[in-house]
Amino acid sequence: MTVNKIPAGVNKNLLILHFTVFIWGFTGILGALISIAAVPLVWYRVLIAAASLFLYFKFNKTAFKVSRKTFIKLFLTGALVGSHWIFFFASIKLATVPVSLVCLSSITLFTALLEPLINKKSISKLEIIAGLLIITGITLIFKFETQYTKGIILGLLSAVCASLFSIINSKHVQKNEAPVIAFYELTGAFLLATIFLLCTHGFNKSMLLKPSDLGYLLLLGTICTSLAYVAGVSVMRELSAFRVALITNLEPVYGILMSFLFFGDMQKLSAGFWVGAVLILSTIFLFPVAQSRIRKRSNV
Repeated sequence: MTVNKIPAGVNKNLLILHFTVFIWGFTGILGALISIAAVPLVWYRVLIAAASLFLYFKFNKTAFKVSRKTFIKLFLTGALVGSHWIFFFASIKLATVPVSLVCLSSITLFTALLEPLINKKSISKLEIIAGLLIITGITLIFKFETQYTKGIILGLLSAVCASLFSIINSKHVQKNEAPVIAFYELTGAFLLATIFLLCTHGFNKSMLLKPSDLGYLLLLGTICTSLAYVAGVSVMRELSAFRVALITNLEPVYGILMSFLFFGDMQKLSAGFWVGAVLILSTIFLFPVAQSRIRKRSNV
């Protein structure tokens, strides 16, 4: 009976994670519809997300106080989250969306390298191979030039930050509830975005919203950020940081498919897209099978 319960729990969390990544894929559509620049968009996004979680706690009379030590840890992890978003959108500004997404796909590779170092485990060759296959798949989807050096560096820094906070959250979630983690981390991300805007004199007329922006920002901040962030953290009780990073690479695939559905951009659905998408999907779904077989052979 015990053997059957574990896969059931894992399968449930896999479904939640896939749905969460699908929602994250929708953020690209909202980003295209919202008129303000990238960093102010992040600022509004995390403000709405943190505020919605605060209201959720108050409405449900949920205790969300943590110790000073835990508060500092979550707040600093939130700074990593904020750095990830800022680096990512800065990468887009200095390069292009395709270049930034290819760089972001290196999360799997960084996680394969960093997770064993942080958790003091041996590095998995299979995870390294999977990370390289994912990068190959994303590269096939997006044909881009390689002259965007600064954009590529910032994109890789964004991937490192994303990898680190995923690994750290896999530990946080064993001791704290996912909504509590999300609230303090998003608050930390909000503070970092605020400091960034203050340092760059970003609080100006460019922060003004159009009436059409309000609805999109509310959807982005609540469903696509606070709800999806909580779901993304909660699955880490059962799934490793690498597994989460691996499946997260479906975000650009979902994003392109939804872009086609909403905007009818046929150019994005090229032969390279389908080949790259198949490679990514094959890697994601065959990885646990290969991992299981290797474990069986090592136990023989």
